[in-house]
Amino acid sequence: MDRVALRGLRARGHHGVFPKEREEGQTFIVDLVLGLDTRPAAADDDLTKTVHYGIVAEEVVAVVQGEPVNLIETLAEHIAQVCLKHDVVREVEVCVHKPDAPITVPFDDVTVTITRSRV
Repeated sequence: MDRVALRGLRARGHHGVFPKEREEGQTFIVDLVLGLDTRPAAADDDLTKTVHYGIVAEEVVAVVQGEPVNLIETLAEHIAQVCLKHDVVREVEVCVHKPDAPITVPFDDVTVTITRSRV
């Protein structure tokens, strides 16, 4: 399986379990790796036979900016399902970064990474 990756998609969302997170929001960063067969697109040099990563990026940002959820695990799942709606995408790895998580000790990042595929 071939891979198309999008790294560092940024959007502001209001996800989290604490009222301050819901009210003020924060930046979330998303990395995606889409698994698909790129051979048909490459053979015909045809965008319609692959995944349009610009559209995927817009859809992912819309999820992050959309309806708040408590957990970044839930956010990652919603993002994965949006990616799998594209017919050519067979599997997706989603990593959601929450660099401004409400943690009381010094840290660089909090991430949740999931992999989902078509059944």
